[in-house]
Amino acid sequence: MLYLLTALSDGGDFFNLFRYITFRAGGAFFTALFFGFIFGRPLINVLRRKQG
Repeated sequence: MLYLLTALSDGGDFFNLFRYITFRAGGAFFTALFFGFIFGRPLINVLRRKQG
């Protein structure tokens, strides 16, 4: 999803950050971390109940 924001990189200095792979990788890492914290525990509980 962050890849789609690279089209905005001509708009200024802030959007130029999306051209750097390290910035995009960091954004992906923190997005995954956020979703892991939000959905991790409920997903584990559902899978435990389903396992029996």
